[in-house]
Amino acid sequence: MSCAGNAIIRTPNIDRLAREGMTFQNAFVVNSLCAPSRATIYTGMYSHTTGVLDNAHTTGEFNGKGQTIPKDIPLLSDLLRQAGYEVAMFGRANINVEDRYWDYYLGFKGWLANYNKSVLRECIAGQWTAPKVYDGYVDDLVTERAIAWIKQKHEKPTCTFVWFNAPHAPFYRPRRLLDLYNGVKIPKPATFDDDLKNPPYPGKPSAVALANNKIGTTVIGGDDPRSLEELVKDHYAGVVDNDDNVGSVVKELEKNGSLDETAIIFSSDHGFFLGEWRMYDKRLMHEPSIRVPLIVRYPALVKAGTLSGSMALNIDFVPTIFEIAGVERPVTLQGRSLVPLLKGGTPDDWRKDWLYEYFEFPQLEHVRPHRGIRTERYKLIHYYQLPKYPKLPEEFELYDLQHDPGELNNLYGKPAHDALVKQLLHRIDELRKETHDHTTNGMT
Repeated sequence: MSCAGNAIIRTPNIDRLAREGMTFQNAFVVNSLCAPSRATIYTGMYSHTTGVLDNAHTTGEFNGKGQTIPKDIPLLSDLLRQAGYEVAMFGRANINVEDRYWDYYLGFKGWLANYNKSVLRECIAGQWTAPKVYDGYVDDLVTERAIAWIKQKHEKPTCTFVWFNAPHAPFYRPRRLLDLYNGVKIPKPATFDDDLKNPPYPGKPSAVALANNKIGTTVIGGDDPRSLEELVKDHYAGVVDNDDNVGSVVKELEKNGSLDETAIIFSSDHGFFLGEWRMYDKRLMHEPSIRVPLIVRYPALVKAGTLSGSMALNIDFVPTIFEIAGVERPVTLQGRSLVPLLKGGTPDDWRKDWLYEYFEFPQLEHVRPHRGIRTERYKLIHYYQLPKYPKLPEEFELYDLQHDPGELNNLYGKPAHDALVKQLLHRIDELRKETHDHTTNGMT
């Protein structure tokens, strides 16, 4: 985003949210993968709690419960409705929410091959229709429907989810943006050619070197970036379309006089590599993958143009929305409300570290399962051994982010840091106990 310092892309509508709200400079996801992260955003719980461990419907490798959250776990939308809200969802759900009640829904569960003839399903007051093909660029289409919903007369307070598909593989652009960035030079990340060094990927473990999410050499069907320029420009065009649609929604709220009475939360389900170590996609625990934008605009609570450097996580979204909406917080939530930060303070007991987890393997990008801890200064990544793959070694990465924000110098294995590694591994065990993580080497 341009408000985050990008010199190429222009996102005036998102920039406005930042000017008029609070920007979180250290916002992260606890599992950088579409379905698990969205399940977390719906529930305020870790992947090991929701059972949505990966993008597959089921994975025998991890005995995951796939893309359906168990019915005994209430969604954010369920509890808001019980509290008297009308709730609508537009766009990419990415998990099965068609077993829940929606006042209105127009969306799809997973991956789209055709952004201009998308298969969507509609629900009106709990009544579902059969899937249907819709013409028009999918994000523009669902935004138009969201605006139509906002225009309706509502007797109750409302919560509206608008979840875009772009920027996402296969990275189709809307017609109006086909020429965007023609002739623009895309800078090459400093680590893009690390695979050509001797040895390749110096300091990185084999789990990174052998991960199959590399620009120009990965062929998995429908998600095959052939060059850095192709990937970055198409990704940026998707963000620009997001910005256009954010602007359309904000304009409608402004037009009907409800803008300042509406809490707007802008974020993402994961970050994305754009050529760092020649990688694309996400999954791994490095900063480009786990960092997400997070902007909250709500004048009743948030001073315009403010920043927060505290660590915010996607498990915090649900308790934050509940506190803003005046809904009682369930005891099952594993995150914390961001409201104290939005008010301009930082509680003395605010988190200083947090647990990361990733499970999907060996599908698609062949990224090995791992856990890790991210503190305000350090990061330790643990690629643990898998019983079915005994030849894959246990490996680690350790970074001092204060002195090495680009994660270039892996400190693991250097005697001077042995005590730190022991301390961080112990803290991972504590965080797993605190979050009731009963997975063992990826097995539930």
